[in-house]
Amino acid sequence: MSSLVQRARNLTKPSAWVLEPEPSTFAPGSTWSNKDMDPVPPHKRTWSTWNYIAYWISDATNVAVWELASSMLAIGLSWRQALPAIAVGHIIISIVMVLNGTIGARLHIPFPVLNRSSFGFWFSYFSVISRVVLSMFWFGIQTYTGSEAVTQMIKAIWPSYGHLPNHLSPGANITTQGMVSYFIYWLIQFPLMMVSPQRIRWLFVAKAAIVPAAWIAMLIWAFVKVPAGSAGGLLSQHTELSGSSLAWAWLSALNSALGIYSTLAVNIPDFTRYAKDERAQYVQLIIIPVAFTLVGFIGLGVTSAGILLYGQVLWDPLLLINQWDNRAAAFFASCTFMLATLGTNISANSLSAGNDISVLFPKYLNIRRGQVICAFVGGWVLCPWEILASATGFLSFMNGYTVFLGPFAGIMVTDYWLVHHCKVDVPAMYNPHGRYRYIGGFNWRAVLAILVSVPPNLPGLISSINTKIKVGGGVYLFDIAWLLGFTLASVVYYVSSTLFPARETYMDEAKIDVDESLSAEDEKSMQGQFSDAEKAEKPLGGVVMASAHPVH
Repeated sequence: MSSLVQRARNLTKPSAWVLEPEPSTFAPGSTWSNKDMDPVPPHKRTWSTWNYIAYWISDATNVAVWELASSMLAIGLSWRQALPAIAVGHIIISIVMVLNGTIGARLHIPFPVLNRSSFGFWFSYFSVISRVVLSMFWFGIQTYTGSEAVTQMIKAIWPSYGHLPNHLSPGANITTQGMVSYFIYWLIQFPLMMVSPQRIRWLFVAKAAIVPAAWIAMLIWAFVKVPAGSAGGLLSQHTELSGSSLAWAWLSALNSALGIYSTLAVNIPDFTRYAKDERAQYVQLIIIPVAFTLVGFIGLGVTSAGILLYGQVLWDPLLLINQWDNRAAAFFASCTFMLATLGTNISANSLSAGNDISVLFPKYLNIRRGQVICAFVGGWVLCPWEILASATGFLSFMNGYTVFLGPFAGIMVTDYWLVHHCKVDVPAMYNPHGRYRYIGGFNWRAVLAILVSVPPNLPGLISSINTKIKVGGGVYLFDIAWLLGFTLASVVYYVSSTLFPARETYMDEAKIDVDESLSAEDEKSMQGQFSDAEKAEKPLGGVVMASAHPVH
């Protein structure tokens, strides 16, 4: 008993949570890196083209994508406007995804480290923390959606579960039954979050094989019940909007399509760093728009049928399944939605948050510990059922999501491809006193780009949160938040970097392999900024990686 008490006491000490130092640590001292932040060694670069195809089919079969498409019907668009908005949005996102994904596939480093080259060592933490918060919100939303699937599955087996007494207030936006289902799903999901990024790809393969087939079966059911060309069918439906109202509603839908995966467009290097080669991830240009448009069409088709069958726009597919009398069909359909949310939540949200959190306290937190934090904060603290209370609220959240992510993506793409022409220094990204320190750890060009690109969208964001606040034409800018933010940030960053270049960051060729020799200036700068203990721990300024795992 005394030994257990002593162990419990030890856990309260910070030293008990310090990660074991790795011989491959790529930074001056364990304070700045751990093995999860280091470049991926060759033997762990296992993702092939087929893995990325499976990954995106898995991510496209996502309840949020279904809800995005069907909620467009709820705001007055028809399928004729909604489907092109989804297609165009994901074509744009796929281009940005490949541009940023290629960087990860070449350098094999995660987004939080890569971002230091454009934002500056310390200012990069602003984008990382923003990404952590957004990932946690998405994690909670997907967990709530998964809990709805659990509710339908349990009801299909024990119908009495549907009559579980509610002991929560009506204003809570969740019932006792919903809270029980939420907790069950959270428990199912939690162990899967402990699987490593290298092995989790097999979950995507399984999901890509099972879920699309089930959802296509639901589309066939919808067209059998309500033929597309019949009165009230999908093809016969038209929008009642016209003129500028229709134009701005379409742009808002486009922005929502951009927003739903704009987060991954920023941190896609977290996944492409595991690619066998950079060509393996080029397939994203094709698979993303095709897969997401197909799922959008399924969502539109099934939701349109639900309008005629049940007399209401059931933009949440699990509410539609709740109308079914066939318990076996309800169970298996709900099971596919649960599997869909598991794969998406782990890949797009939990792993992303884990990567970002690990960079905040690399001495104590790795990806797995970051995922645990995400599970509790994103799963419970942020109350996702409040966000999903209505279709309008869901689209407002999607739009608000893009205010920062568009500028982040624009700065990253512009810096690597247009400003530095792919010539970057990977070891320096791990060095707080290296060439990417800029001025005090801040690249003022990135700061300027954020200050110019974000404020125009803030009035519209405020109005979407509180509709009583009138902001005039600012509402329309918010309807194109991602495109406006991406374009403004890219232009401002490029112009300021061209007129006032940070010459210390320019190189004749890229420095990717840590075994490459450092210039005398680099070595002097690095040796002069660290303590004797750090110098002893890391020869040559702390950028030596185990030669057994060279980075090419």
